[in-house]
Amino acid sequence: MTNSFVCAVDVGTGSARAGILDTRGTLLGRADHPIAMHQPKADHAEHDSRDIWSAVCIAVRAAREKAGVAAGDIVGISFDATCSLVVRDRQGGQLSVSATGERRWDTIVWLDHRAIAEADECTESGHTVLDYIGGVMSPEMATPKLMWLKRKLPGTWNEAGYLFDLTDFLTWKATGSLARSQCTLTAKWTYLAHEETGWRRDFFETVGLGDLFEHGNLPEKASPVGADIGPLSAEAAAELGLTEKCRVGAGVIDAYAGALGVLGGFAGDGSNISRHLALIAGTSSCVMAMSPDPQPFAGVWGPYYGAALPKLWLSEGGQSATGALLDHIIRWHGAGGEPDAAMHARIARRVAELRAAEGEGLAARLHVLPDFHGNRSPLADPHAVGVVSGLTLDSSFDSLCKLYWRTAVGIALGVRHVLEALNENGYLIDTLHVTGGHTKNPLLMELYADATGCAVVEPLADEAVLLGTGMVAATAAGLFPDLNAACVAMQQGGKKRAANPAAGTRFDRDYRIFLEMHRQRQALDEIR
Repeated sequence: MTNSFVCAVDVGTGSARAGILDTRGTLLGRADHPIAMHQPKADHAEHDSRDIWSAVCIAVRAAREKAGVAAGDIVGISFDATCSLVVRDRQGGQLSVSATGERRWDTIVWLDHRAIAEADECTESGHTVLDYIGGVMSPEMATPKLMWLKRKLPGTWNEAGYLFDLTDFLTWKATGSLARSQCTLTAKWTYLAHEETGWRRDFFETVGLGDLFEHGNLPEKASPVGADIGPLSAEAAAELGLTEKCRVGAGVIDAYAGALGVLGGFAGDGSNISRHLALIAGTSSCVMAMSPDPQPFAGVWGPYYGAALPKLWLSEGGQSATGALLDHIIRWHGAGGEPDAAMHARIARRVAELRAAEGEGLAARLHVLPDFHGNRSPLADPHAVGVVSGLTLDSSFDSLCKLYWRTAVGIALGVRHVLEALNENGYLIDTLHVTGGHTKNPLLMELYADATGCAVVEPLADEAVLLGTGMVAATAAGLFPDLNAACVAMQQGGKKRAANPAAGTRFDRDYRIFLEMHRQRQALDEIR
């Protein structure tokens, strides 16, 4: 095992990243490459899957070079990606999903909300599959997007021969295998992994997708996370700069890789894992909790069986815009500008100065309900909108800093809202494991502890998402007997921050206002 390494590939919203890891979970080299996103109209967002694969190959080659590892010593590879929908024709060529008709735009991005009406139709069906997605279909899932495609672009639908979640598309490109991951199908395609027959074909008939299996090339059975799909094809090995002896593992959605990266150390410890929540926080935020028994309830996706760790049920909540919302606030405000890392850091420094000068009640009458891109959970309302209360005519940089600070408070209170729903429905969560871009934001990291009252653990791993995918790759390569063993052996631990008890009263008040703003928004919507 000394000369055995794995490659983890993470495809996010804006880039593809690759990392080379050893069997202890140490990241030896990483690299990334940007991917293009096309937004031809409001709520439409598209990728070019050829561009994604090219970015993956560039990143893998660069990461291996940085790691200084021989191609022949990389024995496993796995992919994680956003839950985007890739459409290919019967020959495997690109098919347009775009209103522009350009063939290269063959992928509907996860955050695309074009299919919101179709999502509502799925919810109104009242079908049993809804019991395993929190009762409400999201436009970010596969079924509404497929319905939109069939209705709005019938030419594309008629030509379609392959329909993939992005993770499974990458596995197909790597091996030629049509296997699909239990993670992707269970979390986004209404596959019921806990049942003998996972697909409920009557649901697809009900929503007008009775011919889905003619166009999708979908398998009857999903492949467990970390299953050995097979070796890299000669073509893929050449493009990636690896060898054909490298095994490919059934991958995961990116947030699920993050959950493995931060919660993997509790694999096999069913009695304790339900106390821990993974918060994968970047452009949007996902929260993931696992338990030995299903905990179904409205407003949180799942419970999904075996979508991350074997034999465990996973509940997924989240916020559709968090990092993206802070970026938006910077662009939106007259004293803002480009929301780059330097601007976020400058604002954070100024917020610290203002809090020191004006006290912890800084901008106490300013309140932000952060549902600018809908409420993913616990309300499961994609139609929800954001609310800002307490604005004045002040357009200075300090007013931007105050608005940014209070938006960050609103984001943290949104996590508290999800936590309350989980803990009211069978969980006992007292610890948050945070990974993603938010770990670089000192305001959010402080607020996640103080506004929720939970201990917050920041992983020591440089890249928890890559670590989680590396665990999957190591399992597929046979370096460990199963995924649980790989997770325990490769986990990196973290540093813990306790909540400040003195902040509790202040955030309890803010939370009461947060809940009242939800109620008042609903009341305004009901006025006719």
